[in-house]
Parts: sequence; structure tokens; C-alpha cells
Amino acid sequence: MKVGVLKGNGIGPEIVAAMQKVVDACELGIEWVNVPIADEAVALYGTEVPEESIELLRELKVAIKGPISVEKMAGRLTYTRKDGTSQIYCSNNNAIRQELDCFACPRPARGIPGISGKNENVNLVVIREISEGIYAALEHRIGKDEASEAIKLITKKGAERICRYAFEYALSNGRKKVTCAHKANAISLTDGLFLETFRRVAKEYPQIESEDLMVDATAYYLVTNPERFDVIVTMNQYGDILSDLCAGLVGSLGLGAGANIGEACAVFEACHGSAPDIAGKNLANPTSLILSAVMMLRHVGMGQWADLIEDSVREVLIERKHITRDVGGKATTDEYTNEVIRKIREKMGK
Repeated sequence: MKVGVLKGNGIGPEIVAAMQKVVDACELGIEWVNVPIADEAVALYGTEVPEESIELLRELKVAIKGPISVEKMAGRLTYTRKDGTSQIYCSNNNAIRQELDCFACPRPARGIPGISGKNENVNLVVIREISEGIYAALEHRIGKDEASEAIKLITKKGAERICRYAFEYALSNGRKKVTCAHKANAISLTDGLFLETFRRVAKEYPQIESEDLMVDATAYYLVTNPERFDVIVTMNQYGDILSDLCAGLVGSLGLGAGANIGEACAVFEACHGSAPDIAGKNLANPTSLILSAVMMLRHVGMGQWADLIEDSVREVLIERKHITRDVGGKATTDEYTNEVIRKIREKMGK
């Protein structure tokens, strides 16, 4: 099986290499295909997201991506296609998602004994819509920079496919409840459309409990009683914020997996940023990307191997002897990675 690899920048290349070593320890025969992005793509094609890379991702259908640095208020990325048309995006990540028509971002949060404290029994997933909402960056300045305005785009099609994805995810993963997080009391037309669609789709899945909560109430209950949640489905911005909150509940952004899922392509990714301050120092925690590879293996029907890697990762984290500093340890990236590989090989009888 061929899998695309986008190394990203900052700590991206380091944690990508660690992830590949862990997956390769399972001897699955995966062929890693390099897909240029960010700095590497600029050197080759003169742009951070070249159409050559997007075309390769479409061909491969499955890929995994390291973090890409995002410069605050740096302006827009102009993505130019070979047919001469172009599109302006607010970030590299947004360009990849939109060009591949990825719409769902599932981000699990599972507690770890000894690291997650009182939240060690948390086991939930936030499913974020990633094709529209306020992050579509439909914005402009008004007058002589006296004001700025952004449009929050919610479509019936977008709301329906993410809500249906959430219920189907619940069914296929043994989940019992789906909660819709919204702010329809204050933003009645956009969030209201999303909520209306959720309630309509929920009727098609009577075997799954459904509820809806205001997004602020959702944040409150996540902090005070996170075990009440199973699957949370929500819009782009809310999902971004809530999923980071959930990662904090279980211990670190470095522990959260993520993906960009579409009908034809899926790009799995670390949930955190590129951390340029520790790049090249062998300090990064590769767990997020390793667990994203676990999601990838389940996506392609290799659940047995996904379980093997996830169980090995959790054992290393629970034992706390070889963990990185962001979760209270002193291990380097290599030391942690090697311990995960040792657990895998032990379980394989190697």
C-alpha cells in the first residue's frame, strides 16, 4: 500500500520520521511516498502548496501530514491550478482540505492513567466540519481599515454530510450518543440551519441518543463533567476550539490524533503546531502523529495493527519511564519512539 507523506516544517520532519519507524515496525510493507509541501515545495515549485502535490494526494487517496507553520496575519495563500484558475486560501492546511474536498475532522480524546489525572476515563471524539463556517475566510476590510467583516457560511449540504458522518462514525465505532454543539440562540440563521439539519438527521438514527447544547455550555460541561460526552459534532471554529480543550483535558496537545476526511481522499495529521522553538532538538512528542497513523490504519481496514500500535503507545505512556517532557518526562523523541517500537516487537513475538 502506498501512503503519502507530507513532512511539514518545524518539528514536522522529526515526528514524521518517528511515526514511520513505529508503523514500519509492524512490517506492513507500506511504501511511503513523499509529497512536497511548505519549504520543500517552495524549493521545488516556488509555492508552498503546488498543484503537483495536490494531484499526487488525489492519486494516493491516503496520506499523513506533519505540522506546517502558520504565520499570524501573514495574508493569504494564492493556489494556482494548471488550468490557469486560482483560489485564495487563508492557510496551507485550508488549501489542502478545500482542494481535496475534505469535510470531516474527527479528533479523539482518550484519557491516560497517570497523565490525565481525574480525566483518565474520558473517551470522546470531537467531529469538526472543516469545509465551511467562519474559517472559510470570506472576509474583507471596510472603508479605510475602519472595520473588518467576515461571513460565516453554513450550507444545508455541508451541515448534513458532517452530521451524517458523525452518526455513522458512532455506529461503526460502538458509540452511543452524539451531541451537537452550536450557538443557535445568538446566531439563529447559520447555527440555526446547522441545528435544524442535525435534528433532522438524528431522526434517521433512533438507535443513537442525540442531544444539542450551546457551545459555551458544552465547554463548561467538558471541564466539569467530560464523561457525559461520547461524540460531539460541530462547526469549524467551535470544533477547533473544543478539540484543543479536550486534548488539554487528557494531558497534552501532543496526545491527540486527527484527520481530514473526504469522499475520495483522507489526510491524517498531528493536532498541534510546528513548534519551531524545539525543532531539531530531539524533544518533540510524536504521539499525536503516531495515533493519527493509528486512525489511518483503521481507515484502510488494518484495525488489528492499529490496535497493536495504540496499545503499545498507551503502555509506554502509562508506565511513564520513557515519556517526553510535555507530559512530565525526560525522554527524547528517539528514546520514546524506540520504547514504543520495543513494545510492538514484544507483542509480535520478535
